[in-house]
Amino acid sequence: MRQPEFPTELTSQPCPTTSVTLTIPIDTLESLEQVATHRDMSVEALLKLYIGQGLRHDIAQRFADRVLDLTAQGIARQGHSPEQVDIILREIRSATST
Repeated sequence: MRQPEFPTELTSQPCPTTSVTLTIPIDTLESLEQVATHRDMSVEALLKLYIGQGLRHDIAQRFADRVLDLTAQGIARQGHSPEQVDIILREIRSATST
C-alpha cells in the first residue's frame, strides 16, 4: 500500500488564508502576550511562528519515519532477520537523535 505524500518544506509565499477561533486559558494568553511583547511582535505573529515551528518539526519527523520504514523494508529484503533489522534501526536512531 502506497503511503500518502507529505510536504517536505513550507513555503513563505502568500497563500489563501482563513480565520480560526481558538479558545485558550487566560494565563496562557497572558504568557503569549508577554513573550510577544518581549520579541516585539504581535500575539498572532507569535502563534503563527509557534504553529509553523511545530508543523515543520512534525513534517520532518514523518519524513524521517518514512525513510526508516523504507530502510527497514530494504534491509529485510536483503535477508536480514527482524531482530537484525531492529538492531540496525536502533543504531540509526541513536546516531541521529538530538
